[in-house]
Formats: sequence, structure tokens, C-alpha cells
Amino acid sequence: MNRCRFCESPLSRTVVDLGTSPLCETFPTAEACEVAEPHYPLHLQVCEQCWLVQLPAYVPAKEIFAEYAYFSAYSDAWVEHARTYAHRMARELELGADSMVLEVASNDGYLLQWFVERGVPVLGVEPAANVAEAARERGVDTEVAFFDAAFGERLATEGRRADLIVANNVLAQVPDLNGFVAGFAPALAPDGVLTIEVPHLQRLIEGNQFDTIYHEHFTYFSLLALEAVLRAHGLHVYDVEELWTHGGSLRVFTQRADTGPRTSTPAVAALVTRERALGYDRADAYADFGAQVRRTKRRLLSYLIAAHEAGHRVVGYGAPGKSATLLNYCGIGPDLLEFTVDRNPYKHGRFTPGSRIPIHPVERLFGARPDVVLILPWNLADEIAAQLEPVRAWGGRLVVPIPEVTELTAPAGMRTPAGAR
Repeated sequence: MNRCRFCESPLSRTVVDLGTSPLCETFPTAEACEVAEPHYPLHLQVCEQCWLVQLPAYVPAKEIFAEYAYFSAYSDAWVEHARTYAHRMARELELGADSMVLEVASNDGYLLQWFVERGVPVLGVEPAANVAEAARERGVDTEVAFFDAAFGERLATEGRRADLIVANNVLAQVPDLNGFVAGFAPALAPDGVLTIEVPHLQRLIEGNQFDTIYHEHFTYFSLLALEAVLRAHGLHVYDVEELWTHGGSLRVFTQRADTGPRTSTPAVAALVTRERALGYDRADAYADFGAQVRRTKRRLLSYLIAAHEAGHRVVGYGAPGKSATLLNYCGIGPDLLEFTVDRNPYKHGRFTPGSRIPIHPVERLFGARPDVVLILPWNLADEIAAQLEPVRAWGGRLVVPIPEVTELTAPAGMRTPAGAR
């Protein structure tokens, strides 16, 4: 029996079973498509002691992140999100040449570049060597490593405690949750701030965001569960914000429990109260999710089949990690989605994991003039719909699959149920 990665209690309650899926950021070449890809179970469970929602660690983190296909800088909206955050934190914490900003899982330097621009010393910690190299090319000092307790202790021993630690969209990607979180307090200055961004479990459940469940994401957080994890490792949550990113995320502001000077804001208690009222510390909140997901699968397949039966050409936009779950669980291959396009050159000429849909540059879409474009990174639908305005000019339809298959209508972001036209 699997055990909770935080409290080690036995896991027996299913949230949703999505069958098996390959690694979501491993895009095979044509040659690699000649052999089978390994698939692993996507069986999401919840601990009935601490209410942490999680996937068992079927795949070692080093296998997932040694070489990585995700580069944050290819999303304009995400880079702007990082810029706004960096400028705000530099101002509020009065960061300058004598300060230190540490980012864990710093990717291609998309965030730390804004601190470098202001003359604030930074250190990025990034396990993927190919992505770390892109950060260094931006002038961001980056160490190729997995952050853990030993790394945090090493920084403390070297006198390099950080005034600000940034951990954006990484906590969910850590199989050894306790070992990872144990590194924060030693690496944090006595009055320093740690901010953590994670997709919010409430938004996943309410928004039917089952495609955000994939092997790279080991854990799915409510504030209730996240607070318990941080508290166990000497950290105190003093503020929380709800963000638009990844379909709905939390930004949690944290300090050392022993030396942090800040008092808690009402936002923390308010969100905890809301999560308790919604039942995220009881089994009830998770009971109907599986049936909801299966219903969405049937409706999406019906829409795509009907489009083909009508003689329409259907292609995709984007090849994000979440699309691996959507495409493999729903059984969507090149027969239903002719090809997809992506802004990331790393993916061009490769294929989507498992489903083996060809990935091309964005220009291919405009040359093909499809009737239907399925936007796979639906969380960036507004940004992408604006880029795809020419599709509407030739009468094409822009469609998102989550929370239900829906056609976008101008202006970008307005939605009508599929088939309403």
C-alpha cells in the first residue's frame, strides 16, 4: 500500500484514476517513436489523516528533470507575471546590492532576470542542465542541482542566507516533500521571506482541471495541507493571495517561525475557513470528481468526432505538459488532432508523449488554415486567442477542452458551449 509523502499514513482513498500516461515533458523524435514509451499509473489519492492529495512517486525526479523541455520565457503572460512580482518584492523588501534572492527551480531565468536588472544579487537552483544554460545566457547565476535540506544548510554555512526565497510551481514537483521543505528555514535570513506558488486544489476540483494531474506533479495542495507541511519544518504562513496562473494558484507568504517578524493577515484564516466549509478536510469533497472527469472525456471526444464527420480540419495549439494527460486519457491521436504547434523550438519536429501527434512551428497553423484549433494550454487562452485572431478571419473556431469543451468567441476569452453555434 502507498503511504503519504508527508505524514506516512496509508493511502486508500482515490480522487481520480486516469489510467496510465508517459512522462509529460519527454517529446520523442521520429526515431524514438519506433519504440514504445514507458507509461506509469496516474492514480490520484488523498491522505485521510493530513488531507494531502498526491500521486505515488512512480518515476524518480532525476529521470524527469535531468533534461527538460519546458522554458518559461516562451509565455509572454508568464514573463509579465514574473516581472510584476519581482518589482513588487524588490520594492516591499527594499532589496538592493547587499541583498540576496534565491529561486528554487529557477528554470531559464525568466524571473531572476528582473532582480539582476535592478542590481540585486541572485542565485538560481535548477536541476535541468539544458534549462540552466539558458538562464546563464541571460546573466542569471545558476547552479545545476536539486534543492534539499543539505543544500539549504550549505548556504547557511557559507553565510549566504537569502532575504527572499522564491519557490514558484516547484513544491508540487517534489517526491521527497519533507526533505525539500526542510531546506528552506536554514537558507532563509532571520527576517527573510519565502514565497511559494502552487496550483490550488480547490480550483483543480471545481474547474475540472484533471489535465494538470501528471507525473511531474506529485502533490496537489489545499492551504490546509500546505500550512501543515510548512509548520512541521519551522515555517509560518502569514499571508496568502489567489492568482490566475495555472487555472488558479495560491501565492503563500512564509517566514521562519522562530524569528519572522510579521503578523498574519486575515486572508490566511479566511481561506482556511473556506476550505473547511467546502470539505477539503473530509472525504466528501473528492467523491464526485472521477465521474465528472469521465463525463468531460466523452463530451470532448464527441465534439472532435463530430467535427471530423462534418469534414472539418482540426489541429492543436501548444504542447504543454498538461496535454499529455488530456490526450492520453481521452485517447486523442493524429486521427482526431492532425498536428499541434508550439512556440518552443525544442519541440519542433518531435511528437507529443504517448499520443504521437506531430509538433510544428506556429507558422504551420496559419498555412494549414484549419477549421478548428484546440487550445491545449487552456490556462493561457486569452493570450493565445489574441495571437490567433487571424483564425477567426477565415472562419475558424478556437476551442478549449477544460473545464468543458467550449468555443471561444471574440473578444478573446469569452466562451460559449461547444455546439451552440
